[in-house]
Amino acid sequence: MIEFTCDDTFFERRKSTLESLFQKINLLDLVTDITEYKNFVVSEVNDHVLRIAVIDGEFHWHEHDTDELFMVLEGELIIDLENDKSFKLLPGEIFNVPAHTQHRTRSNGRTVNLCFEKKDNDINGIS
Repeated sequence: MIEFTCDDTFFERRKSTLESLFQKINLLDLVTDITEYKNFVVSEVNDHVLRIAVIDGEFHWHEHDTDELFMVLEGELIIDLENDKSFKLLPGEIFNVPAHTQHRTRSNGRTVNLCFEKKDNDINGIS
């Protein structure tokens, strides 16, 4: 199971993100060399953030107090919901997970996805 942790690299990227507010960003270039799980903020919009994640495997079951919007850039992301429904997202597709919905994300290979969510959302959620 994948667990997110913050390290100094996260904060260095965060500072770099703030300094690049007036620059365009190629999202796939940010993760070209990443092969294992990584999840970090690439931009802020008011009280929301845009995160990019590289995943190969499964994240644990959890829920959040706020909605999350996922978009796949590369690979296939599967979102499993508490009601035994699963949704496979391909590049260019989006899916909204409503607040207080038990869910997990998983993939069968390297997948790059975006998540748009409230800034104060704990990405590990409530298990």
